[in-house]
Parts: sequence; C-alpha cells; structure tokens
Amino acid sequence: MKVLLIKQKRSLEIKKLLCTCNSCSNSNAHFENLLELGKKLEENENLDVIERFTSAISSKERLIIINALKEQDRCVCELEAILNKSQSTISHHLRKLVTAGIIQGYKKQKFTYYHLFKEEIKQYLEIFNQVLTVN
Repeated sequence: MKVLLIKQKRSLEIKKLLCTCNSCSNSNAHFENLLELGKKLEENENLDVIERFTSAISSKERLIIINALKEQDRCVCELEAILNKSQSTISHHLRKLVTAGIIQGYKKQKFTYYHLFKEEIKQYLEIFNQVLTVN
C-alpha cells in the first residue's frame, strides 16, 4: 500500500514538471504517452540483446581476449601470457564471454582452447547499430 502511495505521489510530481519543461496543455495525456513509450522500449528485445553484449564486452581485458581470438583459437595459458593475468582472472572473463555466446571453449588434449564466434559478433554489432543509430 505504501509503495502505491509513493508511486502516485511521484506520478503527480512528474506530471507537474512535464508541462514546465515541455509546453503542453494536458500533462495527464503527455504522462500517459510517455508511460506507453517506456513500456514499448522496455519490451524491445533488441535492447536486451544489446545489454547482454555490452555487459560482456565492458572490460578492456575482455576486449583484448576478443581481439586475440580474432586471429586464431587460443588456449587459456596463451591468454594468460597475452594479458599477463592469473588463470582465475582469465577464467572469470572467459565465463562472461561464453555466457554472452561470443566465444566457446573446447578441449584439445589436456588444454582448453577458446574460439571466437565472429558471425555472432557481427550480428550483435548490426543490432547495436540498428537500435542506436541516430538520424
């Protein structure tokens, strides 16, 4: 009940501000239009895709891993040398990239190698470009 009162109070505050920052004659209608826009944006699955992608690449170390894998598949020990970081740190970054579907690990003898899905990266970038292109 208290949450509902807080939301109602906040809605009234926003409605009051709307017509001061944007000359409008009906703050209720404007507020409802903005709520509807917010719902549409929230339901846009491409924004979820972009969030997953940007979260996965939001580290310089992960960007370095991606660039190292562009050339060829690499084992964890090679990535340790490239980044000059511990195996546990590398594993943390690799898990994030695997979860996003950007890379995949595979066993080769007793080592784990990682492969970059270049087409998935291209798809992520196309979606990113479509959604965030400013005209």
